[in-house]
Amino acid sequence: MRPVSIETGVTKHAEGSCLIKIGDTHVLCTATIEPRVPPFIKGSGLGWVTAEYGMLPRSTTSRMRREAAMGKQGGRTVEIQRLIGRSLRAGVDRVALGERQITIDCDVIQADGGTRCASITGGWVALRLAVDKLMKTGDVTSNPLVDPVAAISCGIYAGQPILDLDYPEDSEAGVDGNFIMTGTKKLIEVQMSAEGATYSRAQMNELLDLAEKGIDELVAIQKEVTGA
Repeated sequence: MRPVSIETGVTKHAEGSCLIKIGDTHVLCTATIEPRVPPFIKGSGLGWVTAEYGMLPRSTTSRMRREAAMGKQGGRTVEIQRLIGRSLRAGVDRVALGERQITIDCDVIQADGGTRCASITGGWVALRLAVDKLMKTGDVTSNPLVDPVAAISCGIYAGQPILDLDYPEDSEAGVDGNFIMTGTKKLIEVQMSAEGATYSRAQMNELLDLAEKGIDELVAIQKEVTGA
């Protein structure tokens, strides 16, 4: 796996924040706590975790227009932020969270492959820091985070299984996959596709084994930086 670092407390106002760097992919993740929930669960006593995702104009090799300037979000952005939200919710006891919403904002400062995986991994750290504040103030009495959540990419590049693809590897990979898992290795979501070459069940299992190795390393870093 590429070098990984997570710096916490990088913004002043957010209830939880971190800057995650996985190789040359850098993502700022912040958590905001609000005393409200979406209308469809209002009055249920359940909490909610959601996410927003965006890439800065020069996070890539050439400048991209801000989606705000275009007047709408692209399909890729919507898909990724929904993925981040449902991935993080998989590790949350929403009854213990109580009727409040935590929004995780993931802003890609620099992209070199794996931005959605870095966003999920860093997003959990920001979420954990925000929940720690709720528990410290007594607003939440039972820890609602039941299991860490992390994500890693794997693929088959030049005929070899590869963990944590950077952009050149990702763009040339014959098979590309994203694996989202809990710290106890429960699968949350697997996104795998053949990019010009089919793959066997044995190859899929090999990538899953690689993903488990990567998730173990990421969760260990998450726990270290949050004191979990």
